[in-house]
Amino acid sequence: MRLAINPGKHLHFVPEDAAVSQPATYQPDLKADLVSGFLVFLIALPLCLGIAMASNFPPVTGIVTAVVGGLVATFVGSAELTIKGPAAGLIVIALGSVQELGGGDAVLGYHRTLAIVVVAGVLQVLLSRVRAGELGDFFPSAVVHGMLAAIGVIIVSKQAHTALGIAPTSREPLSLLAEIPHSIANMNPEVALIGLLSLVLLFGIPKLPFSWAKKVPAPMVVLLVTVPLGMLLDLRHEHTYDFHFHHYKVGPQYLVQLPGSLAKSHAFPDFSYLFTWGSLKYIVMFTLVGSLESLLSAKAVDALDPQHRHSDLSRDLLATGVGNVIAGLLGGLPMISEIVRSSANINSGAKSRYANFFHGLFLLLMVALLPGLLQRIPLAALGAMLIYTGFRLAAPAEFLRVFRIGHEQLLLFVTTLLVTLATDLLIGVGAGVVLKMLLHLRHGAQLRGLFSSRIEQEELDKSTLRLRVYDAAVFTNYLSLKRRLDSIPAGVTRLVLDLERTRLVDHTVIEKLRHTADDWQRAGRRLEIIGLSAHTPLAAHELSARRKPVRVNP
Repeated sequence: MRLAINPGKHLHFVPEDAAVSQPATYQPDLKADLVSGFLVFLIALPLCLGIAMASNFPPVTGIVTAVVGGLVATFVGSAELTIKGPAAGLIVIALGSVQELGGGDAVLGYHRTLAIVVVAGVLQVLLSRVRAGELGDFFPSAVVHGMLAAIGVIIVSKQAHTALGIAPTSREPLSLLAEIPHSIANMNPEVALIGLLSLVLLFGIPKLPFSWAKKVPAPMVVLLVTVPLGMLLDLRHEHTYDFHFHHYKVGPQYLVQLPGSLAKSHAFPDFSYLFTWGSLKYIVMFTLVGSLESLLSAKAVDALDPQHRHSDLSRDLLATGVGNVIAGLLGGLPMISEIVRSSANINSGAKSRYANFFHGLFLLLMVALLPGLLQRIPLAALGAMLIYTGFRLAAPAEFLRVFRIGHEQLLLFVTTLLVTLATDLLIGVGAGVVLKMLLHLRHGAQLRGLFSSRIEQEELDKSTLRLRVYDAAVFTNYLSLKRRLDSIPAGVTRLVLDLERTRLVDHTVIEKLRHTADDWQRAGRRLEIIGLSAHTPLAAHELSARRKPVRVNP
C-alpha cells in the first residue's frame, strides 16, 4: 500500500497488489503450531535466561515468565500469533527497580520488585476492562521509536561488559558507555573470545547468501558453539591462566547458575514496601511501558499475520495482565507480547495461539528435565545475544529512517532517546510527547483542538460517506477520529475523509490512516483522503506531516 498525492485534487491510498484484497480463510493446524512452538522455544531459551540476568533477577525467572505466558496467557485471550514472555525492553525498568528498591541488597530488591510486577499486572487487567488497548494509538511514532532506541542503547551499555568478562564500576547508561573502552583494554581473553565469537555468529549468519541461513535460529547456533567452547576452556572449575604477560581468573561465575530444582527457584513478593514513592514510580513505569510495548508488538504482529486477523488489543492486554500477576507471584519477570519471538513464530509457519502454548511447554520440560545443560551456558554468550537485540533497537538505519520522514521526527526521536538515557523512561517519553505538542502549536494547531477533533458526517449515497475533519488531525486527538472510523457501518464501501479544513495532519495520523486503508482494502472497501492539496509536506517522505500555510492579510 502506498500513498498517492495528486496535486490540486486529492490524496488516497493505492494498493500495490490487488490480489491481497480478500482475507484468507483461517485453518487450524496443530502440527504447524507444534513445529513453530519448538523453533521459537530454541530462540526463547537463551533470551529468557539473558534477559533475567540483565534484569538482576535469577536466570530461571525468565523461563518461569515464558512458561506462564505460554501455558496461561494463551487461554486468557492472547492475540493469535504473539509470543508472551520477558522482553529486553523491560530490562531497564526491572534492573532499576531491583537496585533502587533494594538499596544495594539485590535479593531484597528482587522480592520487592515482584510485588511491583503483581500490582502492575492487576492494573493492566483493570485497564483492559475499560478498553485501554486503544492507548497503543495515542503515543507519537517517533517518541515510541526513540524510547525503544534508548532501551537498545542501555542494553548495549550494560551487556558489552558482560561479553568481555568485566564487572563495570558504573551504573548509569552514559557512564557505562564511557567505560566500554576501559573494559576492552582489560577484558578477560577467554571470556571475551566467547562473547566476540557469539557476536560474529549473530550478525554474520543472517547475512550468509544461503537459504538455510534464514531458517536457522542464530541464538541456538551460538549455544551449540559456545557451550562446548566453555567446556573446553573448563569454565565450570575456577582456575587461573596467563595470556600476554597478564594473569586472569575464570570459573563458574561466568556460567549460568540455576537452583537444584524448579521448586527451589520460587520466591514470594514482598509487599511491605509497596506504598513508597519509589515503588509507585516503578508501578507506573511497568504498567505504562509494559502495556505500550506489548500493544505495539501485538499491532505489529497483526500486520505480519498472513491471515490478516485483527487482535482485540484490550483482550490481549487482559492476557498480559493476568500473566504478570501469576508470574510475579511465582517469582518471574514481567511479560509482554514480544515482537522478535512473535516474528519468528510467524516465519516458522504458526497458525494459531497454540504455538505460544507449545513454546511454553517445551521451556517447562527443559527446565524440569535438563537443568544441568542450562548451567553450561556461558554468560558472555547471553550478553552477546542481548547486545545484538539492543543494536537492532538502536541501529543507525533507524535514525536514517526517522530522518527521511522529517527533520522534526528526528528531533522527537533524538530528544526522547537522550532524555531517557539521562533520566528514565517515563521522563523521556513525557519529554517527547510535550515537545510534539509544542511543535504542533508552532505549526498552527490550536490548543483547544489538540485533544478533541470536530468531525462532520455527510452521506453522499447509500454506500458512500464523507467525514469532514476540522482544526487538526494529530496524535493527541486521533482516538476520537479512530472511534468514528471504527463506527462506520459495514454497508459503507467507500469513505471520503476530507481534511481540507485542518491546519495540521501529523505523521502519526498519516501512518495510522495508511494501516486503516489496508484494513478497508482487505475487506473490499475503500478509504480515500481529500483536501490536502493546500497543505505543505514537512519532508519528501510520503508519510511526513502536512500543514496548511498561514495566510497573512495585506
